[in-house]
Amino acid sequence: MKTDELISALVADTRPPPPLWARNVGVAASIGALASAIVFLSILGFRPNLIDALSSWRFDLKLALIGLAVILALRDAASLTNPTNRHFATWTSWLLPVAIASAVALELWLTQQDQWGKHLFGTNWLVCMVAIPVLSLAPLAAGIYAMRSGAPASSAVAGAALGRLAAALGALVYAMHCIDDSPLFVAAWYSIATLTVIAIGAVAGRMSLRW
Repeated sequence: MKTDELISALVADTRPPPPLWARNVGVAASIGALASAIVFLSILGFRPNLIDALSSWRFDLKLALIGLAVILALRDAASLTNPTNRHFATWTSWLLPVAIASAVALELWLTQQDQWGKHLFGTNWLVCMVAIPVLSLAPLAAGIYAMRSGAPASSAVAGAALGRLAAALGALVYAMHCIDDSPLFVAAWYSIATLTVIAIGAVAGRMSLRW
């Protein structure tokens, strides 16, 4: 393409910029999480013993682990709007598996061995596997829409990172309903649900974030 033709093409491209909220991955994903919260309240609702659960170390630890997952995933997803970065996760993201492994070790130490299976499977593992991906859809869609304003080096990697962020936000919403607070349950089923959303995000990113 000649220089004059390039200039003409740029001038002709008068598409309005995306709204301000959609230029920030974190803001967009948070708005998506709000939409998921509305769906959550309409379908699932809060666990009946939420107030009492706040005084339980297992519930508090569950929220802390998910909160850490949100922070780390947001940092990594936002950095992928820069075309010079193509890393799904930075070294600081290792803090999460270390924290989860430590929580699991604590649970195994405090719990009798014959109770490990009960704590692992809980009562709602199937609901968890379905609910977290469903509650992640709105944050994922909003994040991908915002990422289109950037220039990710790898559309699939960016989509996977957004899936990781969306899953963390979906898990945070779902945790208000889930009565299974054992670190064993969280490490197993929340992680599997997160991997599902990451895979969905990678496919969606590859389809939607191409230059």
